[in-house]
Amino acid sequence: MTQQHLVPTPGRPAQGRRVRVIPTLLIDRQGRLVKTVKFGKRAYIGDPINAVRIFNTKQVDELILIDIDASADGREPPYSRIAEIASEAFMPVAYGGGLIFEDQIARTIDCGVEKVILSGALAQGSELIGTAAQRWGSQAVTVCLPVGRNWRGRQQVRLKRGRKALKDDLNTVVTRVTEAGAGEIIVYAIDRDGTWDGYDIDLCARVATATTLPVVACGGAGQLAHFREAVEEAGCAAVAAGSLFVYQARGKGVLISYPAQDRLHSEFFAHLP
Repeated sequence: MTQQHLVPTPGRPAQGRRVRVIPTLLIDRQGRLVKTVKFGKRAYIGDPINAVRIFNTKQVDELILIDIDASADGREPPYSRIAEIASEAFMPVAYGGGLIFEDQIARTIDCGVEKVILSGALAQGSELIGTAAQRWGSQAVTVCLPVGRNWRGRQQVRLKRGRKALKDDLNTVVTRVTEAGAGEIIVYAIDRDGTWDGYDIDLCARVATATTLPVVACGGAGQLAHFREAVEEAGCAAVAAGSLFVYQARGKGVLISYPAQDRLHSEFFAHLP
């Protein structure tokens, strides 16, 4: 991945390299915007279209849109809803949820998204990743690895809202995804989801070390300092967050927001090497 560098403006020095900061929007089977905690309890946030319109004004890098019920329900992606949301977005949109066949990916891309996010398809292996990468290019194929722990504390890739664990160990899955031709990997820490306690740095570092692909940290961000930790300590190429962008603060009401660019520069980018 090519790193983006900030161009100095007159009177102000350059402030580090820019890293993608990506809001993650979760929709349920009704197409409503929701937020989960550890892939379980969920709260209604509102209409995803309203959130997208707000993000349009905030210079957001891109959006992650995930239907959290599609794979578990065993149904098709909500194409009309995807198209509606993508048509409102001024930034690239990556969609995931219910994508297990090539024709579903084709229909989803036709809805106007720039990337598809594959996750549930891993239950059938990595063939779909390779097929999609060959047809649309690796840059259009992201793989999301939801990772939780079993009763013995072993980290596992867990699909269908964390209910179905893959038999292969995490490093094997990461290698398989990398070799199949994916463009990047989202590491979604189930145990950190919605907690505001920070990313699972050890988990992110483990995946980043095991692959040559860009890794996106997801699950647990509660402040900009957590972004820095994911990049500096874990070696992630980008960061994604949900709660931080849909709530006023921990324990407080809904407020769709995104840090001002000056704040991102001073509290995040300026601290990066």
